[in-house]
Amino acid sequence: MSHAVDFGDLVAAAGDAVVVSDADGAIVVWNRAAERIFGFSEAEAIGQSLDLITPERQRQRHWDGYAKTMRTGVTRYGADTLRVPAIHKDGHTLSIAFTVGLLHGADGAVTGIAAIIRDETKRWTEERQMRQRLAELEARLEAKVA
Repeated sequence: MSHAVDFGDLVAAAGDAVVVSDADGAIVVWNRAAERIFGFSEAEAIGQSLDLITPERQRQRHWDGYAKTMRTGVTRYGADTLRVPAIHKDGHTLSIAFTVGLLHGADGAVTGIAAIIRDETKRWTEERQMRQRLAELEARLEAKVA
């Protein structure tokens, strides 16, 4: 029994954002989950630079790594989950986690990067609050012991 998969349908149905950028860093795929997470419609995102969702202070590092990956065909991240800040259309900061995969042309050269992205802002905020609460409790305990 054959199960043909339409990859366009798969990308559209994914619960995580699927963002693909070309060799120059222009967005060429932007699914519904990306719209939900980042606030930009597909029409607003396609053809735009990844600067659309990259905070200004992270851009130089991002583009240095991107250019190196395009030049060498190697990413040091592989299957690692990266956690970085991103920006929403309305300007608020997001905390995202993502994995990347390199896309290759028929000649083997890297033609782009696919990222599968999840919004972890809520989890990150909750963890930060728990760490702060733990530090407060430890400080209180130390004060009682001293």
